[in-house]
Amino acid sequence: MKAEMPHAQLDWDEQGRPRSRVFDDVYFSDKSGLDETRYVFLEQNRLAERFAALPAGGRLVIGETGFGTGLNFLCAWQLFEQHARAGACLHFVSVEKYPLTPADLQRALALWPELKPLADQLLRHYVAIHQGFQRITLAKGRVTLTLLIGDALEQLPQLDGQIDAWFLDGFAPAKNPDMWTAELFAELARLAAPGSTISTFTSTGWVRRLLNAAGFKMKRTPGIGHKWEILRGEFLGWPAGVTPPASEKPWFARPARLNSERRALVIGAGLAGCASASSLAARGWQVTLLERHDGVAQEASGNPQGVLYLKLSAHGTALSQLIVSGFGYTRRLLETLHRGTDWDNCGVLQLAFNAKEAERHAQLAAAFPEDLLHWLDQPEAQSRAGVGVAHGGLYYPEGGWVHPPALCQAQIAHPHVELLSHREVLELRKIDDQWQAFDGEHLLASAPVVILAGAAEIKRFAQSAELPLKRIRGQITRLAETAQSRALATVVCAEGYVAPARLGEHTLGASFDFNSDDLTPTTAEHLGNLAMLEEISSDLLARLDVSQQAPEGLQGRAAFRCTSPDYLPIVGPLADREPFLEIYAALRKDARQVPDIPCPWLDGLYINSGHGSRGLITAPLSGELLAAWLNDEPLPLPRSVAEACHPNRFVLRQLIRGK
Repeated sequence: MKAEMPHAQLDWDEQGRPRSRVFDDVYFSDKSGLDETRYVFLEQNRLAERFAALPAGGRLVIGETGFGTGLNFLCAWQLFEQHARAGACLHFVSVEKYPLTPADLQRALALWPELKPLADQLLRHYVAIHQGFQRITLAKGRVTLTLLIGDALEQLPQLDGQIDAWFLDGFAPAKNPDMWTAELFAELARLAAPGSTISTFTSTGWVRRLLNAAGFKMKRTPGIGHKWEILRGEFLGWPAGVTPPASEKPWFARPARLNSERRALVIGAGLAGCASASSLAARGWQVTLLERHDGVAQEASGNPQGVLYLKLSAHGTALSQLIVSGFGYTRRLLETLHRGTDWDNCGVLQLAFNAKEAERHAQLAAAFPEDLLHWLDQPEAQSRAGVGVAHGGLYYPEGGWVHPPALCQAQIAHPHVELLSHREVLELRKIDDQWQAFDGEHLLASAPVVILAGAAEIKRFAQSAELPLKRIRGQITRLAETAQSRALATVVCAEGYVAPARLGEHTLGASFDFNSDDLTPTTAEHLGNLAMLEEISSDLLARLDVSQQAPEGLQGRAAFRCTSPDYLPIVGPLADREPFLEIYAALRKDARQVPDIPCPWLDGLYINSGHGSRGLITAPLSGELLAAWLNDEPLPLPRSVAEACHPNRFVLRQLIRGK
């Protein structure tokens, strides 16, 4: 990732229309932008009739090169609202190298008052839009927008999905020739669903010829306004004589879509379980959420405050890509909660408390744009924190704290989600096409799909017992706010963290204990948390007046984080382990062999676990990832990141390394 110009550089004409300074071109026609969009993209792709033909539970996926001001997206969404029946979904995937800032987007969309109700929804959720895949959920889940922020030829090859209609947009070929290339058109073909349609405002001969060569059958058609002709076409299939794209490795390929009714059991009602239930319910699934406690978020998801904390790498690792995408998704979800009690976007300050951290911070500040993170020297950091700090550090202006139980409650507040509390699932059995959940001999519930979201407790089930999950005990300390501690203006982290007060209490944490199985809070760990607070800010420790309290009187709670050996979550469909080891045994001798044998899936069994201390950032987007697999939708993350989180990675490594 480069910290190069992340946003579009615009000039505005006397009519208030935006123009790209880089490409010296307009974003839309100065005469009739709406008419042109509707004619070139909506009509030529026959979208009105295709939306009307969608069944309940059906979806149309539109792909676009060049999101720009979002005008094409909003017009497609408006047409979808006019023609599609209840229960149908629109999925829009758009790539954009230079996204507009929120202020510029608002200014541009103000030109189209008839789109205002939809534009306002988009603008409300247009926050934390950073490099890579950014998923935005609109219209209560009926409309999904996936923005791929970056160069089209870097982003589209990472997309896993099938596109039903392509909008080939962007600045004119003469102004931006890099985008109108055979390489790009090959990507459009790779992603095209059978019978996919395509349209574009240009009629340039070489564009038509390159699209034809990629497998599209293009024809010129009369234009609109000052455009004499435009192009439209459909995908006929991979052209003869051209090598088709390599098929996915079978252990990462998508399981066949289940033809049964859309019902699912989710076991565990923490962040991962509530997110999984929410993403499926938004798509029309009936979800039964089984929880052993008396309500949601009773374990690690139950802390009074969790931090939107981005521990990134400057090297674009799978984990770093997941964190940037997951942070954006969670941050947009929070816009629907109550600020002040449920969350606060007060920012997060990560102190460079030693030389190694300072070096890491310098690399990150060079690798990422300033609106995601930037370096503050010690006086600036202290000014931002509002209390004394001894070091400078990285500041994340869009970060803050969240009350995780409020997020969980909001996610399951859906008519398609039924919470069954005091239901402890001890065993899973597959009978015909139904997964049955038992608490001994008593059947609790059954459905064709089950999602295991109970952190390390999923190791109790025979099907998932071999997943290498480990529990790490963590304890937080709750400290009463004082008149002096109210000065704390942002979350501050070093080895631990402290957050501005929520409902009169600061949360301070959290300890790491790899050995204890006891969840009774201990005085020793409260004292350890206070020592971490002294490292963060001895000034704040003094302001909290803790010395007046007996250590034994300190309040808090302990819970288990659940993590995997590579610190990535475990998200996706699960294979039957023994047949897997048998049919892919050739990998022991040659890891480059890819046996052409379908993966022996445990049909309908999915995992969402192993989020460690990052659950607020990774669990909600992981719910979207599972829903994409189950609904055969474009994935919300790059293919390589989804593979890095896949449950099969562990049994695969065991085969290849001979362990």
